[in-house]
Amino acid sequence: MGKNNVMLSKDAVSASLAECFVTIGDRRYNFMQAINLEAKFDKEKSEIPILGKTGKGNKTTGWKGTGSATFHYNTSIFRKMMLDYKRTGRDTYFDIQITNEDPTSSAGRQTIILEDCNIDGGILAKFDADSEYLDEDMDFTFEDFSMPEKFKNLKGFLTN
Repeated sequence: MGKNNVMLSKDAVSASLAECFVTIGDRRYNFMQAINLEAKFDKEKSEIPILGKTGKGNKTTGWKGTGSATFHYNTSIFRKMMLDYKRTGRDTYFDIQITNEDPTSSAGRQTIILEDCNIDGGILAKFDADSEYLDEDMDFTFEDFSMPEKFKNLKGFLTN
């Protein structure tokens, strides 16, 4: 039996060593209030009937970008977006930049920029006398994304 390459535990990327920046118009915010964020790329598919097959095929016809975040309840920038929309009918679109980098990991650094994000709604006011701290969840969509930096391939990942 041949020797199997395995990932080194040091190459796991630390969950908390990320950076997150939000750019709204010409203002860039260090979104250090973030607790977690997840952005998803969902392919939209159509079922394709194929003559001579008992099953249908699947063809990708588009995609949709969605995300969710939890952050400390100590910033009003998203509530201001909702207030501006209520008052003017003008919606606000913004970018979110997420960078993951763990200096211990050989994976290096990855940066994803979510472009033309738009919040689905949000919490206007909140309190909880039984909680240690306040946080809030936010769902959003995005129209585009880029990846200016990508993780390196770990040693042993490529087999030929």
